[in-house]
Amino acid sequence: MTTILVIESSANGDSSVSGLLVKDALRDLLAAHPGARIIHRDLGASPVPHVTTANLAGVRGEPVTETEKATRTLSDTLVAELKAADIILMGVPMYNFSVPTVLRSWFDHVLRAGLTFSYTEAGPKGLLDGKRAIVIEARGGLYSEGPAQAIDFQEPYLRQLFGFTGITDVTFVHAEKIGFGPEARAAAIDGARAKLAGIIASLDSKAA
Repeated sequence: MTTILVIESSANGDSSVSGLLVKDALRDLLAAHPGARIIHRDLGASPVPHVTTANLAGVRGEPVTETEKATRTLSDTLVAELKAADIILMGVPMYNFSVPTVLRSWFDHVLRAGLTFSYTEAGPKGLLDGKRAIVIEARGGLYSEGPAQAIDFQEPYLRQLFGFTGITDVTFVHAEKIGFGPEARAAAIDGARAKLAGIIASLDSKAA
């Protein structure tokens, strides 16, 4: 049975473009994988706590306090969800040229030595190979090409973090220029939907 991990990170609720496209993609994935198990994390609505002095030992060290122990339990749960996933579907709006801090916190909890990566004599090695990720990026401007591409700290960052865990089969879908007015927003959504449909159909054919 296919397991799909859905990660949403927008603070924009029902008005989120990335959230809308995640719902569309999930519908198509379920049509291609009937009976798939869904694990859903809406980080905008239920954020993973940021790493602080009070909880750091829960993800990097030996937990002693109740706060640290609770953090370790949460981190173990998030790592287990990621390990169980065959497909990761992630919705990511661009905030200040990068990712929402709630998504950074999720990565802070799942990037753990010995669980999702290991240190070797040749350097760090990801332990989660064999998974596929589809990342939907919603952006107010145009960052995939042109002058603003130099300040895109969203996609390179995500590619690096996924790769660090061994997840290298990552496909990015852009919904760009959504801040350029209603017509541009609608065109961006339609274009992203078409790309997602093709990607999901390709995933299904590879599985077959």
